[in-house]
Amino acid sequence: MIRNHGKAWVAIGLYAFLFVSACCQAQVASRPEVTEWTWEVRPEHVDSQLPNVLLVGDSITRNYFPEVQQELSGKANVYLFAASTSLGDPRLDTQLKDFAALEGVTFSVVHFNNGMHGWAYTEKEYVASFADYVATLRKIAPGAHFIWASTTPVKKESSPGPTNARIKVRNAEALQVVNRESIIVDDQYALMLRYPNLYLDDVHFNPEGAVLQGRQVVKTIEAYLK
Repeated sequence: MIRNHGKAWVAIGLYAFLFVSACCQAQVASRPEVTEWTWEVRPEHVDSQLPNVLLVGDSITRNYFPEVQQELSGKANVYLFAASTSLGDPRLDTQLKDFAALEGVTFSVVHFNNGMHGWAYTEKEYVASFADYVATLRKIAPGAHFIWASTTPVKKESSPGPTNARIKVRNAEALQVVNRESIIVDDQYALMLRYPNLYLDDVHFNPEGAVLQGRQVVKTIEAYLK
């Protein structure tokens, strides 16, 4: 009788595991955009005497990366991982880990944002994935200082694309996780809200705007390079 009960509990446990696994897989299905991309940049010459800095984000990050790279020349080796893959998409976790494995360096500072993509995911789904996103970054950069950049406002809203109302919700919810994790905030939203004349298109900023963004990014990073 004891053996039969044991088998019954094993069967119940296995069924529960399969049920939970099936539910999780259903919840994390990819919802790719029409155009998907990744953009990785590494220093042409790595100075082993300098700390390594990683910028993670999307096309907004890619836009201000050159300014950050220039400003930190001689102070840090600056890397970039930018992608259209959004929070909520299980591919992002794999892409970040593959990137870190490929580079094989220790990052001292990670400046990150991922908010201008993934509009097929609800704000609830976005926020539910944010803690896991931070956990993945901590895995690929253990011991690093982390800085979160808030998502910038858009000039023209689109549906089901970005709207400023949705961006505000995502920023507010992400901020709760960031504060709980004791992560420094680079408020790019507040910065670019002051420059409505510097848009290049409905979402991105022109070269002058990118320089302003990059300089604020550098200011937050430099505090950890001294």
